[in-house]
Amino acid sequence: MGDDKILEIRNLTVRYNEHVILNELNFYVNTGEIVAIIGPNGSGKTTLLKAILGLIPYKGEVRIFGGPPRLALKEIGYVPQRLDFDKTFPLMVKEFLGFVKVTNRPWREEVLREAGVNALMEKRLGELSGGQLQRLLIARAMLKEPRLLLLDEATSGVDVAAEMTFFELIEHVNKTHGVTVMLISHEVNMVYKFATQILCLNKDLVCNGRPKEAITQEVLEKLYGKNIQFQPHEH
Repeated sequence: MGDDKILEIRNLTVRYNEHVILNELNFYVNTGEIVAIIGPNGSGKTTLLKAILGLIPYKGEVRIFGGPPRLALKEIGYVPQRLDFDKTFPLMVKEFLGFVKVTNRPWREEVLREAGVNALMEKRLGELSGGQLQRLLIARAMLKEPRLLLLDEATSGVDVAAEMTFFELIEHVNKTHGVTVMLISHEVNMVYKFATQILCLNKDLVCNGRPKEAITQEVLEKLYGKNIQFQPHEH
């Protein structure tokens, strides 16, 4: 395994009861990539992230930083699809961030500034918009100083402006701090612009490569059916 491979997946298969959720996936991710995972609902996208995190049983091999997932968890940041909490509970943003132990104070200040979270410190979590909550969760994950950042449909339920802010923040984290990013998204046009590698999932690996080569009308029809029309919009 080369030094530049941050993640390697070999013959990864996940079954639930007798149903195949992921079928013999093989791919690798090099350090410094922004990897977008696309596919229809039920295609195994979230299952793939859970397997990478070592949260579910699987057959095959997952290697992160050259070793098993359990040895890599301290260097992985994770942003869930949604944060389930009681919106009436009076938990402040500064208290929520305080749960993460941080010894590198300058790093903490830089992360919070870059994510635009400083102005939210005195707000309750329940007062935040979808976009604000999303930026908060990214900041919280980045406080760990991760080498790999995993995001599960982090843009679901936010408006177009917040979505653009999200992708710009992810690109900044990747380019400025050298964090490798894997994210699940339904926004094909966005990942076409911002991702450096794309994985198309529909239980099998339908495509893997640079977005301009991998995302074709034929591939999208395999994922989403004949009715999809794709018009790429670049930077």
